[in-house]
Amino acid sequence: MRPKHLAIELSKLKPHPCQSVELEQYATEGDLAAYWMLGVDQVDGVHGKHILDLAAGNGVLGLATMLLGASKVTLVEADEQAIEVTEANIERTHAKVEGQANVIQAMIGRDSIELDHPIDLVVMNPPWGVQTARADRPLLEFAFSLDADAVHILHSAKAKHVHAIARDYGYDGEIMLETEFRLPPTYAHHSKGKATTPVRCWRFHRPGDAKLIIDENEEA
Repeated sequence: MRPKHLAIELSKLKPHPCQSVELEQYATEGDLAAYWMLGVDQVDGVHGKHILDLAAGNGVLGLATMLLGASKVTLVEADEQAIEVTEANIERTHAKVEGQANVIQAMIGRDSIELDHPIDLVVMNPPWGVQTARADRPLLEFAFSLDADAVHILHSAKAKHVHAIARDYGYDGEIMLETEFRLPPTYAHHSKGKATTPVRCWRFHRPGDAKLIIDENEEA
């Protein structure tokens, strides 16, 4: 599937409600989600795999992998309004492809979560810890604890700790993509009509499984 075609499909999903400042709910746009998830498919092959989407929002990342052939997608989201949107988007996606998706409402780091194993790949755009310090750490630690083949994370390019946490769990990292992430004026504290911030899309993998021609020792 071409990026344009996948982006069109993702644009048909109901958007993230983006109501909680504390949860740092910044939606991943369809164009970026399509380009990134196609890259994930190229390096790790999502077809027939179980994909876990953490802090799933409206499900755009996980459902993109389902449109690309993932057989099972589990989405974990804490916000009740976002859950309702995700359920509608799952129903829409189920009508188009054969894979199966389900959503779990849980706050990672607080609630117990029962997952079907094995989990092949994890994808996530977690809170970055801007509004609430260290808000991303429970999600990062949970993701790396699952023994997935690879963990794909979108995070601020300014973050220094993501690679360090990954190493603690035995993962090496490589940067798949560096781009600007658009921040629409969703919340009252935004003074600009639109703003952007630099981000990196990381692929964390087990030692010896690097796929990209990038210096693995480069720090986040």
